[in-house]
Amino acid sequence: MQEFGCFTSPLKSVKTNHMITKKLGIIGGGQLGRMSALAAARLGIQTFIYCPEQGCPASHVSAGTYFADYNNKKALAEFAAMVDVITYEFENIPVETVKYLQTFKPVFPDEQLLEISQDRVLEKKFLNDIGIKTAEWEPVNSYKDIEPVFNKWNEGAFILKTTRFGYDGKGQAKFKKGDNAKQVWKDLGAGPLIAEQIVDFKCELSMIIARDKLGQMVTYGPMMNEHQNSILHKTTMPPPGGLVTPEIEQDAIKLVQLLAEAVDLVGVLTLELFLTEDGRLLANEIAPRTHNSGHWTIDACVTSQFDNHVRAVCSLNVGAPRQHSDAEMLNLIGDDVKGAAKFLENPNACLHLYGKYDVRAGRKMGHVTFLDEQING
Repeated sequence: MQEFGCFTSPLKSVKTNHMITKKLGIIGGGQLGRMSALAAARLGIQTFIYCPEQGCPASHVSAGTYFADYNNKKALAEFAAMVDVITYEFENIPVETVKYLQTFKPVFPDEQLLEISQDRVLEKKFLNDIGIKTAEWEPVNSYKDIEPVFNKWNEGAFILKTTRFGYDGKGQAKFKKGDNAKQVWKDLGAGPLIAEQIVDFKCELSMIIARDKLGQMVTYGPMMNEHQNSILHKTTMPPPGGLVTPEIEQDAIKLVQLLAEAVDLVGVLTLELFLTEDGRLLANEIAPRTHNSGHWTIDACVTSQFDNHVRAVCSLNVGAPRQHSDAEMLNLIGDDVKGAAKFLENPNACLHLYGKYDVRAGRKMGHVTFLDEQING
Protein backbone atom coordinates (compact mmCIF):
# COMPACT_ATOMS: atom_id res chain seq x y z
CA MET A 1 0.00 0.00 0.00
CA GLN A 2 1.34 3.42 -0.98
CA GLU A 3 1.60 5.95 1.82
CA PHE A 4 2.29 9.68 1.42
CA GLY A 5 3.96 12.73 3.65
CA CYS A 6 -34.84 0.54 3.57
CA PHE A 7 -36.16 0.66 1.13
CA THR A 8 -38.21 3.81 0.86
CA SER A 9 -38.85 6.18 -2.01
CA PRO A 10 -38.10 5.10 -5.59
CA LEU A 11 -35.95 7.11 -7.96
CA LYS A 12 -37.86 10.07 -9.33
CA SER A 13 -36.49 9.95 -12.86
CA VAL A 14 -34.50 7.95 -15.35
CA LYS A 15 -31.97 10.67 -16.03
CA THR A 16 -28.43 9.42 -16.35
CA ASN A 17 -25.02 10.88 -15.75
CA HIS A 18 -22.14 9.26 -17.60
CA MET A 19 -19.18 11.09 -16.08
CA ILE A 20 -16.73 8.66 -14.51
CA THR A 21 -14.55 9.54 -11.52
CA LYS A 22 -11.39 7.47 -11.28
CA LYS A 23 -9.86 8.83 -8.08
CA LEU A 24 -11.84 9.86 -4.99
CA GLY A 25 -10.23 11.76 -2.12
CA ILE A 26 -11.65 11.25 1.37
CA ILE A 27 -10.85 13.66 4.19
CA GLY A 28 -10.75 11.69 7.43
CA GLY A 29 -9.63 8.13 7.94
CA GLY A 30 -12.15 6.48 10.29
CA GLN A 31 -14.52 3.59 9.75
CA LEU A 32 -16.94 5.66 7.64
CA GLY A 33 -14.12 6.46 5.26
CA ARG A 34 -13.11 2.81 5.28
CA MET A 35 -16.57 1.61 4.29
CA SER A 36 -16.84 4.30 1.62
CA ALA A 37 -13.48 3.19 0.21
CA LEU A 38 -14.70 -0.41 0.05
CA ALA A 39 -17.83 0.74 -1.79
CA ALA A 40 -15.73 2.77 -4.24
CA ALA A 41 -13.52 -0.22 -4.98
CA ARG A 42 -16.53 -2.17 -6.23
CA LEU A 43 -17.07 0.58 -8.81
CA GLY A 44 -13.45 0.58 -9.90
CA ILE A 45 -12.79 3.91 -8.18
CA GLN A 46 -9.51 4.35 -6.34
CA THR A 47 -9.65 6.16 -3.00
CA PHE A 48 -6.97 8.28 -1.40
CA ILE A 49 -7.22 9.22 2.28
CA TYR A 50 -6.11 12.44 3.96
CA CYS A 51 -5.79 12.00 7.71
CA PRO A 52 -3.49 13.15 10.54
CA GLU A 53 -3.41 9.73 12.23
CA GLN A 54 -1.05 6.98 11.14
CA GLY A 55 -2.68 3.58 10.72
CA CYS A 56 -6.24 4.94 10.47
CA PRO A 57 -8.90 2.35 9.48
CA ALA A 58 -9.52 3.77 5.99
CA SER A 59 -5.81 3.64 5.14
CA HIS A 60 -5.90 -0.18 5.26
CA VAL A 61 -8.21 -0.42 2.24
CA SER A 62 -7.25 2.56 0.10
CA ALA A 63 -4.83 3.13 -2.77
CA GLY A 64 -2.88 5.66 -0.76
CA THR A 65 -2.90 7.79 2.37
CA TYR A 66 -1.58 11.29 2.92
CA PHE A 67 -0.78 11.86 6.59
CA ALA A 68 -0.90 15.56 7.47
CA ASP A 69 -2.80 18.08 9.60
CA TYR A 70 -6.06 19.51 8.30
CA ASN A 71 -4.60 23.04 8.27
CA ASN A 72 -1.49 22.15 6.24
CA LYS A 73 -2.16 24.03 2.98
CA LYS A 74 0.85 22.62 1.16
CA ALA A 75 -0.21 19.06 1.95
CA LEU A 76 -3.85 19.78 1.08
CA ALA A 77 -2.86 21.17 -2.31
CA GLU A 78 -0.69 18.14 -3.03
CA PHE A 79 -3.52 15.83 -1.99
CA ALA A 80 -6.06 17.63 -4.17
CA ALA A 81 -3.75 17.24 -7.16
CA MET A 82 -3.90 13.46 -6.75
CA VAL A 83 -7.68 13.07 -7.05
CA ASP A 84 -10.65 14.01 -9.24
CA VAL A 85 -13.19 14.84 -6.52
CA ILE A 86 -13.17 15.06 -2.71
CA THR A 87 -15.56 14.15 0.10
CA TYR A 88 -15.26 13.96 3.89
CA GLU A 89 -16.24 11.29 6.38
CA PHE A 90 -16.96 13.22 9.57
CA GLU A 91 -18.15 16.69 10.50
CA ASN A 92 -15.32 17.95 12.71
CA ILE A 93 -13.09 18.82 9.77
CA PRO A 94 -12.44 22.59 9.70
CA VAL A 95 -14.69 24.44 7.25
CA GLU A 96 -11.61 26.37 6.14
CA THR A 97 -10.06 23.08 4.99
CA VAL A 98 -13.02 22.36 2.72
CA LYS A 99 -13.07 25.90 1.35
CA TYR A 100 -9.38 25.69 0.52
CA LEU A 101 -9.73 22.31 -1.17
CA GLN A 102 -12.58 23.68 -3.28
CA THR A 103 -10.13 26.05 -4.95
CA PHE A 104 -8.56 22.95 -6.51
CA LYS A 105 -11.23 20.26 -6.87
CA PRO A 106 -14.98 19.82 -6.23
CA VAL A 107 -15.86 18.86 -2.64
CA PHE A 108 -19.18 17.19 -1.83
CA PRO A 109 -21.14 17.88 0.28
CA ASP A 110 -20.10 21.52 0.18
CA GLU A 111 -19.07 23.75 3.06
CA GLN A 112 -22.61 25.07 3.71
CA LEU A 113 -23.87 21.77 5.08
CA LEU A 114 -20.64 21.21 7.03
CA GLU A 115 -20.81 24.64 8.63
CA ILE A 116 -24.47 24.22 9.62
CA SER A 117 -23.87 20.82 11.18
CA GLN A 118 -20.83 21.96 13.17
CA ASP A 119 -22.72 24.48 15.29
CA ARG A 120 -25.84 23.38 17.15
CA VAL A 121 -27.30 26.89 17.25
CA LEU A 122 -26.87 27.34 13.50
CA GLU A 123 -28.22 23.84 12.98
CA LYS A 124 -31.40 24.36 15.02
CA LYS A 125 -32.03 27.77 13.47
CA PHE A 126 -31.56 26.42 9.95
CA LEU A 127 -33.93 23.52 10.56
CA ASN A 128 -36.59 25.79 12.02
CA ASP A 129 -36.19 28.32 9.21
CA ILE A 130 -36.92 25.69 6.53
CA GLY A 131 -39.94 24.38 8.43
CA ILE A 132 -38.50 21.40 10.32
CA LYS A 133 -39.54 21.40 13.96
CA THR A 134 -37.14 20.75 16.83
CA ALA A 135 -37.43 20.76 20.60
CA GLU A 136 -37.40 24.21 22.16
CA TRP A 137 -33.89 25.65 22.41
CA GLU A 138 -32.05 28.73 23.59
CA PRO A 139 -28.47 29.95 22.97
CA VAL A 140 -26.39 30.17 26.15
CA ASN A 141 -23.44 32.55 25.88
CA SER A 142 -22.65 32.85 29.59
CA TYR A 143 -23.41 30.95 32.79
CA LYS A 144 -25.70 33.86 33.60
CA ASP A 145 -27.96 32.81 30.70
CA ILE A 146 -28.65 29.38 32.19
CA GLU A 147 -31.00 30.14 35.09
CA PRO A 148 -33.41 32.33 33.02
CA VAL A 149 -34.21 29.32 30.83
CA PHE A 150 -36.14 27.79 33.74
CA ASN A 151 -38.40 30.82 33.89
CA LYS A 152 -38.98 30.84 30.14
CA TRP A 153 -39.86 27.15 29.84
CA ASN A 154 -41.30 26.56 33.33
CA GLU A 155 -39.60 23.17 33.54
CA GLY A 156 -37.41 21.58 36.19
CA ALA A 157 -34.57 20.44 33.96
CA PHE A 158 -33.13 20.72 30.47
CA ILE A 159 -30.07 19.62 28.51
CA LEU A 160 -27.01 21.80 28.09
CA LYS A 161 -24.71 21.04 25.16
CA THR A 162 -21.61 22.61 23.74
CA THR A 163 -22.43 24.20 20.40
CA ARG A 164 -19.46 22.51 18.70
CA PHE A 165 -17.51 19.24 18.68
CA GLY A 166 -19.88 17.14 20.76
CA TYR A 167 -20.68 13.56 19.78
CA ASP A 168 -21.59 10.23 21.42
CA GLY A 169 -22.79 12.07 24.52
CA LYS A 170 -19.65 14.19 24.91
CA GLY A 171 -20.03 17.87 25.66
CA GLN A 172 -23.45 17.74 27.28
CA ALA A 173 -25.08 17.57 30.68
CA LYS A 174 -28.54 17.53 32.23
CA PHE A 175 -29.08 20.72 34.23
CA LYS A 176 -31.62 20.75 37.08
CA LYS A 177 -32.95 23.47 39.31
CA GLY A 178 -30.50 24.01 42.13
CA ASP A 179 -27.44 22.96 40.11
CA ASN A 180 -24.45 25.29 40.09
CA ALA A 181 -24.68 27.11 36.77
CA LYS A 182 -21.16 28.53 36.95
CA GLN A 183 -19.65 25.10 37.64
CA VAL A 184 -21.57 23.34 34.86
CA TRP A 185 -20.57 26.12 32.48
CA LYS A 186 -16.94 25.56 33.47
CA ASP A 187 -17.24 21.76 33.19
CA LEU A 188 -18.54 22.13 29.62
CA GLY A 189 -15.58 24.27 28.59
CA ALA A 190 -16.76 27.77 29.51
CA GLY A 191 -17.74 28.41 25.90
CA PRO A 192 -20.96 28.86 23.91
CA LEU A 193 -23.69 26.36 24.82
CA ILE A 194 -27.21 25.57 23.74
CA ALA A 195 -30.06 24.73 26.10
CA GLU A 196 -32.44 22.12 24.73
CA GLN A 197 -35.79 21.07 26.09
CA ILE A 198 -36.02 17.47 27.29
CA VAL A 199 -38.28 15.59 24.88
CA ASP A 200 -40.76 12.95 26.03
CA PHE A 201 -40.22 10.49 23.18
CA LYS A 202 -41.23 6.96 22.26
CA CYS A 203 -38.02 6.29 20.40
CA GLU A 204 -35.21 7.83 18.44
CA LEU A 205 -35.28 7.44 14.67
CA SER A 206 -32.96 8.38 11.85
CA MET A 207 -33.40 9.02 8.15
CA ILE A 208 -30.61 8.79 5.61
CA ILE A 209 -30.87 10.35 2.19
CA ALA A 210 -28.66 10.19 -0.89
CA ARG A 211 -28.99 12.84 -3.59
CA ASP A 212 -27.02 12.99 -6.83
CA LYS A 213 -26.08 15.89 -9.10
CA LEU A 214 -29.29 15.48 -11.09
CA GLY A 215 -31.38 15.96 -7.96
CA GLN A 216 -32.49 12.32 -7.78
CA MET A 217 -33.04 11.19 -4.20
CA VAL A 218 -33.35 7.87 -2.39
CA THR A 219 -33.90 7.34 1.32
CA TYR A 220 -33.28 4.74 4.01
CA GLY A 221 -35.48 4.50 7.07
CA PRO A 222 -36.90 5.57 9.35
CA MET A 223 -34.88 3.17 11.47
CA MET A 224 -35.07 2.85 15.24
CA ASN A 225 -31.95 3.60 17.29
CA GLU A 226 -31.17 2.56 20.85
CA HIS A 227 -28.32 4.08 22.84
CA GLN A 228 -26.23 2.97 25.81
CA ASN A 229 -24.12 5.55 27.65
CA SER A 230 -25.10 8.05 24.93
CA ILE A 231 -23.48 5.90 22.21
CA LEU A 232 -25.51 4.17 19.51
CA HIS A 233 -25.91 0.57 20.59
CA LYS A 234 -28.44 -0.94 18.20
CA THR A 235 -30.37 -0.02 15.07
CA THR A 236 -33.43 -1.96 13.94
CA MET A 237 -34.94 -1.72 10.48
CA PRO A 238 -37.86 -1.80 10.15
CA PRO A 239 -38.76 -0.62 13.66
CA PRO A 240 -40.64 -3.35 15.56
CA GLY A 241 -44.29 -3.70 16.42
CA GLY A 242 -45.83 -1.11 14.15
CA LEU A 243 -44.04 1.63 16.08
CA VAL A 244 -43.71 3.68 12.89
CA THR A 245 -46.99 3.99 11.01
CA PRO A 246 -47.08 4.59 7.24
CA GLU A 247 -48.04 8.19 7.96
CA ILE A 248 -45.03 8.74 10.23
CA GLU A 249 -42.78 7.08 7.64
CA GLN A 250 -43.98 9.42 4.92
CA ASP A 251 -43.57 12.44 7.19
CA ALA A 252 -39.98 11.40 7.98
CA ILE A 253 -39.18 10.99 4.29
CA LYS A 254 -40.62 14.42 3.49
CA LEU A 255 -38.54 16.04 6.23
CA VAL A 256 -35.22 14.59 5.07
CA GLN A 257 -36.04 15.37 1.42
CA LEU A 258 -36.83 18.96 2.40
CA LEU A 259 -33.47 19.21 4.16
CA ALA A 260 -31.54 17.68 1.24
CA GLU A 261 -33.09 20.09 -1.24
CA ALA A 262 -32.57 23.09 1.05
CA VAL A 263 -28.81 22.48 1.15
CA ASP A 264 -28.61 21.33 -2.50
CA LEU A 265 -27.08 18.08 -1.27
CA VAL A 266 -24.70 16.04 -3.37
CA GLY A 267 -23.87 12.92 -1.38
CA VAL A 268 -25.44 11.52 1.77
CA LEU A 269 -26.74 13.15 4.93
CA THR A 270 -28.56 11.91 8.00
CA LEU A 271 -31.37 13.48 9.98
CA GLU A 272 -31.82 12.23 13.55
CA LEU A 273 -35.36 12.47 14.90
CA PHE A 274 -37.39 12.02 18.05
CA LEU A 275 -40.78 10.32 17.72
CA THR A 276 -42.76 11.86 20.56
CA GLU A 277 -45.37 10.13 22.66
CA ASP A 278 -48.07 12.14 20.87
CA GLY A 279 -46.83 11.07 17.41
CA ARG A 280 -44.84 14.12 16.32
CA LEU A 281 -41.41 14.07 14.68
CA LEU A 282 -38.85 16.51 16.07
CA ALA A 283 -35.42 16.88 14.49
CA ASN A 284 -32.48 16.36 16.81
CA GLU A 285 -29.30 16.59 14.75
CA ILE A 286 -27.94 16.66 11.20
CA ALA A 287 -24.98 14.52 10.20
CA PRO A 288 -23.52 15.70 6.85
CA ARG A 289 -22.33 12.22 5.95
CA THR A 290 -23.00 8.51 6.05
CA HIS A 291 -24.10 7.37 9.50
CA ASN A 292 -23.65 4.60 12.03
CA SER A 293 -27.39 3.92 12.00
CA GLY A 294 -27.14 3.03 8.30
CA HIS A 295 -24.45 0.36 8.54
CA TRP A 296 -27.08 -2.35 8.13
CA THR A 297 -27.62 -1.19 4.54
CA ILE A 298 -24.33 -2.85 3.51
CA ASP A 299 -25.81 -6.31 4.05
CA ALA A 300 -29.57 -5.76 3.83
CA CYS A 301 -29.96 -3.47 0.80
CA VAL A 302 -29.26 -3.75 -2.90
CA THR A 303 -27.44 -0.40 -2.76
CA SER A 304 -25.98 0.64 0.60
CA GLN A 305 -25.62 4.15 2.00
CA PHE A 306 -21.90 3.96 1.20
CA ASP A 307 -22.53 2.83 -2.37
CA ASN A 308 -24.88 5.75 -2.90
CA HIS A 309 -22.58 8.27 -1.27
CA VAL A 310 -19.75 7.27 -3.59
CA ARG A 311 -22.06 7.25 -6.60
CA ALA A 312 -23.44 10.70 -5.83
CA VAL A 313 -20.13 12.47 -5.20
CA CYS A 314 -18.52 10.75 -8.19
CA SER A 315 -21.15 12.02 -10.67
CA LEU A 316 -23.02 8.73 -10.96
CA ASN A 317 -26.74 8.19 -10.44
CA VAL A 318 -27.90 7.08 -7.02
CA GLY A 319 -29.15 3.50 -6.99
CA ALA A 320 -32.36 1.97 -5.68
CA PRO A 321 -31.90 1.15 -1.98
CA ARG A 322 -34.30 -1.82 -1.93
CA GLN A 323 -34.17 -3.62 1.42
CA HIS A 324 -34.19 -7.38 0.88
CA SER A 325 -33.88 -8.48 4.54
CA ASP A 326 -35.03 -7.22 7.90
CA ALA A 327 -31.97 -6.14 9.82
CA GLU A 328 -30.67 -5.43 13.30
CA MET A 329 -27.29 -3.76 13.58
CA LEU A 330 -25.31 -4.05 16.82
CA ASN A 331 -22.28 -1.87 17.51
CA LEU A 332 -19.19 -3.52 18.99
CA ILE A 333 -17.93 -0.94 21.47
CA GLY A 334 -14.74 -1.28 23.46
CA ASP A 335 -14.30 -4.77 24.90
CA ASP A 336 -17.33 -6.04 22.94
CA VAL A 337 -14.94 -6.73 20.10
CA LYS A 338 -13.15 -9.40 22.14
CA GLY A 339 -16.19 -11.65 21.72
CA ALA A 340 -16.61 -10.98 18.00
CA ALA A 341 -15.48 -14.47 16.95
CA LYS A 342 -18.78 -15.98 18.11
CA PHE A 343 -20.63 -14.08 15.38
CA LEU A 344 -18.70 -16.02 12.76
CA GLU A 345 -20.68 -19.11 13.82
CA ASN A 346 -24.04 -17.40 13.28
CA PRO A 347 -25.31 -17.95 9.72
CA ASN A 348 -27.46 -14.81 9.89
CA ALA A 349 -24.69 -12.53 11.20
CA CYS A 350 -22.53 -10.24 9.05
CA LEU A 351 -19.44 -9.17 10.98
CA HIS A 352 -17.53 -5.97 10.18
CA LEU A 353 -14.34 -5.09 12.08
CA TYR A 354 -12.68 -1.73 11.54
CA GLY A 355 -9.01 -2.64 12.00
CA LYS A 356 -8.57 -0.59 15.16
CA TYR A 357 -5.91 -2.18 17.34
CA ASP A 358 -6.24 0.02 20.41
CA VAL A 359 -9.30 -1.20 22.31
CA ARG A 360 -10.71 1.55 24.51
CA ALA A 361 -13.93 2.02 26.44
CA GLY A 362 -16.50 3.81 24.29
CA ARG A 363 -14.56 3.26 21.07
CA LYS A 364 -16.46 1.80 18.11
CA MET A 365 -14.44 -1.24 17.08
CA GLY A 366 -16.85 -2.81 14.61
CA HIS A 367 -20.44 -3.84 14.11
CA VAL A 368 -22.48 -6.92 13.33
CA THR A 369 -25.70 -6.98 11.31
CA PHE A 370 -28.21 -9.77 11.87
CA LEU A 371 -30.43 -10.56 8.89
CA ASP A 372 -33.80 -12.28 8.90
CA GLU A 373 -33.29 -14.91 6.22
CA GLN A 374 -37.03 -15.46 5.81
CA ILE A 375 -37.74 -11.91 4.66
CA ASN A 376 -38.59 -11.61 0.96
CA GLY A 377 -37.92 -15.31 0.41
